[in-house]
Amino acid sequence: MKVLLIGSGGREHALAMSLVKSARLTKLFIAPGNPGTAALGENVVLNVTDHAAAINFCRLMGIELVVVGPEQPLVEGLVDALEAAGIPAFGPTKGAAQLEGSKAFTKELCRRYGIPTAEFGRFSEREAALKYVRTRGAPIVVKADGLASGKGVIIASTLAQAEEAIESMFSGAFGSAGAEVVIEELLEGEEVSFFALSDGSRALPFASAQDHKRVGDGDTGPNTGGMGAYSPAPVFTGDLQARVMREIVTPTIDAMAAEDMPFKGVLYAGLMICSDGPKLIEYNARFGDPETQVMLPRLESDLLSLIEQCARGNLERDAVALSDLTALTVVMAAEGYPGAPKKGTEIRGIEEAERMPHVIVTHAGTRRDGTRLVADGGRVLNVTALAPTLAEAQRRAYAAVDAIDWPEGFCRRDIGWRAITKT
Repeated sequence: MKVLLIGSGGREHALAMSLVKSARLTKLFIAPGNPGTAALGENVVLNVTDHAAAINFCRLMGIELVVVGPEQPLVEGLVDALEAAGIPAFGPTKGAAQLEGSKAFTKELCRRYGIPTAEFGRFSEREAALKYVRTRGAPIVVKADGLASGKGVIIASTLAQAEEAIESMFSGAFGSAGAEVVIEELLEGEEVSFFALSDGSRALPFASAQDHKRVGDGDTGPNTGGMGAYSPAPVFTGDLQARVMREIVTPTIDAMAAEDMPFKGVLYAGLMICSDGPKLIEYNARFGDPETQVMLPRLESDLLSLIEQCARGNLERDAVALSDLTALTVVMAAEGYPGAPKKGTEIRGIEEAERMPHVIVTHAGTRRDGTRLVADGGRVLNVTALAPTLAEAQRRAYAAVDAIDWPEGFCRRDIGWRAITKT
């Protein structure tokens, strides 16, 4: 089977690593890919915002399945265009991708169908939003409605911070993503990322993970796209997973079908495990980053078969098999991130890290400069290790991080701390 994978980050490198394990794969194209994916398939230059060009490429190369990694092409309707041209694609349509593309859409869906989530208000005018937070008080959460690369969520511990966040969003800090804001109560508990596969009518559990959003050790500093993760999440027991499927995921899949927007692909639920049970924080409509890098090394099933079943609407029951091993990923970021990252600095020693047992290095923001590998983004590398315990996976991951020679890079040194302190 010839497959086109859309994307260029660590998530896509991890997806490519899993896809090439399938005996059914005959050729993998990655658009645009990165230096890591170049070793697994053929990186191609393709403007996926030009849907006609994407369709023509698929027809020319005989592509039998398209896997869309990032959220932007989903929200812009790439899957709709491909399917209209008779090309199967893994990912939701534009309508279904609103689950990620509009936080207000998701909150209203939850309200209509009784899906547990935080109390909220939605606002398109600054003064109304300010009045709401002044009435509700702090702590409170202010969110840009649209896509903001994982940075459009402000947890305001004071009223002044909430007001500042509202002013910033309505002043264009997140562009059109902040034209509408969602303001919601701050949920208390432990946060978990949970992923389920869906073929539009059925959903199956995939895997759980816990991410570290803050840039600094001890969960300090601004939010980022994610500084590391581990899988599985110890707090997410089998009973809790069953409850989330019953109360949150399956009702969402049913609701989207009832709204004539069936969801096909991977549904990423950001959850808060509260004292009165799990509640939905928000949905993403694709694999997470860096969660993909930490979940896929545990996958024992054929990823290509799974995503093809989702795309074709015939997902088999009990199709997902995972290793009992624990995986932990450390994100190595460029100096300046999550602000303006320093680009062009040379990275050495990846090969030494990759030679370590049970270690995987994925490229997230790199490029080739002749024979040199250089940083070309904010989050640049993901270093993943597998082990029987979380503590051992952490030790292996950081040993591999220390083998990489990149003085201008940095990482958090405490990925996994919350779960490890509980053991």
